[in-house]
Amino acid sequence: MSFNRETDQKLKFKTSKKLKVSPTFESMSLKPDLLRGIYSYGFETPSSIQSRAITRIISGSDIIAQAQSGTGKTATFAIGMLQIIDLKKKDLQALILSPTRELAVQINQVVSNLGDYMNVKSLAMTGGKMMKDDLKKVSKSGCQVVSGTPGRVLDMIKRQLLAIRNIQMLVLDEADELLGESLGFKQQIYDIFAKLPKSCQVVVVSATMSKDIIEVTKKFMSDPVKILVKQDEISLEGIKQYYVDVGKEEWKFDTLCDIYDSLTITQCVIFCNTKKKVDWLSAKLTQSNFAVVSMHGDMKQEERDKVMNDFRTGHSRVLISTDVWARGIDVQQVSLVINYDLPENMENYIHRIGRSGRFGRKGIAINFLTSSDGSTFRDIQKFYRIKIKPMPANLSELT
Repeated sequence: MSFNRETDQKLKFKTSKKLKVSPTFESMSLKPDLLRGIYSYGFETPSSIQSRAITRIISGSDIIAQAQSGTGKTATFAIGMLQIIDLKKKDLQALILSPTRELAVQINQVVSNLGDYMNVKSLAMTGGKMMKDDLKKVSKSGCQVVSGTPGRVLDMIKRQLLAIRNIQMLVLDEADELLGESLGFKQQIYDIFAKLPKSCQVVVVSATMSKDIIEVTKKFMSDPVKILVKQDEISLEGIKQYYVDVGKEEWKFDTLCDIYDSLTITQCVIFCNTKKKVDWLSAKLTQSNFAVVSMHGDMKQEERDKVMNDFRTGHSRVLISTDVWARGIDVQQVSLVINYDLPENMENYIHRIGRSGRFGRKGIAINFLTSSDGSTFRDIQKFYRIKIKPMPANLSELT
């Protein structure tokens, strides 16, 4: 089956130079109750991506939107979506897909909060919980928006438990993860799209977007408006970035303890590359009387939910995680990110350190380097066109 919505016409992108910029939310001609939700949520003026993309989403165009972490991309597509939805209809009209359960749940919460005064019905549909619970919620009160992970959503569609005939919009969040080769989502995305109405609008969003991913989008996008930030403009100005040359892997732990003892940090996320190391580091820090929580993909969903809730509410201050937490998760109090291991995927560097400094807030990122990390570290700096400084000997200079 072909997923290409083009006829014989070669895909052409409209350039972002022609895009209208809306300086205020009022200038976007939004529904009054949606405006109330936006201001109640805490937004005052649109961010750069919001001022350019929201009205284009509302116009019905297919959109490829790239902007740095923490600039309000989720609210961008959520606001556009809520403006389009017909509140008189109780059937499903918008579908959002993202690569992790936590992100799907968070997006659902953003949609609910922004649509609070509209009485919009939205549901997070993810694996790790009973399918009958989702069915109960859908059948009881209807559902206009679903935010889910590809596997669970596709399963529900195949079983004909999710009515998709009236879906007007499909959003792919963290599109480079969903459409890349590594996590195995791409075929599921194709399978879902093939079942959606031909008129369905597609919005593709990410902080990083390679040429390969943009090439893949040609299979299911029609003449998309392309709002891309150039690679050298993907900066995290509010985040101070440092490295520590620890020399050997076994010296990382003592370095971490020194930093932990010396800094007054609201909340911190420590990234490791493997689930095994997350478990090891969590146990070792706990043995040393440090209060930490940990999370990775092998944990049961109830356990992951509890860790997320404890971290969001501030009951735990340090979270150790794999890259399952690197994508889009927003906890406002995070002010320090430590890369215990440098990320294996180049694009994940910006996603990881973007957990601090969300939406213009200040943050610190510290990278641990061993003698074998030199080339990876140089590649990261070259890729993002940045110069990462050595961490000062006096840690008080960091804050």
